[in-house]
Amino acid sequence: MRDSRETLTMKAFVVGYPIGHSRSPLIHGFWLEQLGINGSYQKENVNPASFPAFVADLKSQDLYRGGNVTIPHKETAFALADRPDALAEELGAANTLWLEKGLLHATNTDGHGFLSNLDERHPHWDITTRAVVLGAGGASRAVIQALRNRGIGEIHVVNRTHTKARELADRFGKKIHPHRWEALPEVLQGAGLFVNTTSLGMEKDAVTDIDFRPMASDGVVTDIVYVPLVTPILAKARQQGLATVDGLGMLLHQAAPGFEKWFGVRPDVTDVLRSVVIADMAGNP
Repeated sequence: MRDSRETLTMKAFVVGYPIGHSRSPLIHGFWLEQLGINGSYQKENVNPASFPAFVADLKSQDLYRGGNVTIPHKETAFALADRPDALAEELGAANTLWLEKGLLHATNTDGHGFLSNLDERHPHWDITTRAVVLGAGGASRAVIQALRNRGIGEIHVVNRTHTKARELADRFGKKIHPHRWEALPEVLQGAGLFVNTTSLGMEKDAVTDIDFRPMASDGVVTDIVYVPLVTPILAKARQQGLATVDGLGMLLHQAAPGFEKWFGVRPDVTDVLRSVVIADMAGNP
């Protein structure tokens, strides 16, 4: 007898609190339509107190194949997963969940998205041996892990609170060097990559006093913020003659592995998809 579930639409989700700003449904909806897949991807607005019950239902109700997890649930999603992978284990956070044989698996694709964006927009950026990461919050963890795993020899983490930068060095190993904000001009000397993981770029009228000119002449400046697309940090770097990579591609590339887990096909990140998201950002900043 044919399993009646075969006729059901394949479903995935993004869960967060709040979740209204998420562009993940736009991205996954584009791929579902492009690939002709009978699937759906929807937002789940779940507060922290209700999130454990949401995960329990996910395991027991056979409603979703899996989904994405965003702020503030990434750490709890990792803790509640049955089978977190090595990436999620080291980060202590998961952004992608999927079900296999009744068990909830978890990974974190933020690092993949970060590296894939740089590889696509500025090939050979990784010839550098020295990177500087601004910020030591949750967003910096996947970036630091990815840079270390790619083989970058020195990763300097600059943060206003030195204790937090030191915690990341303890977590990710001897390649990570913690610094206070005042050390930024010194650690930028000869650096081939600068990454902003803070919220500094989110205000359009923000002013950055960072001087990028001490970086290597072929250095790259990137910002994981993607609204606005050209952040003040990127604008300053361009003004000073540095190559830049915006943060939108990180969002697009981190979505692809999850899509493959839920719908069975690895989608392509294309300029058409990028244009669709940029148009949406213009209409709904």
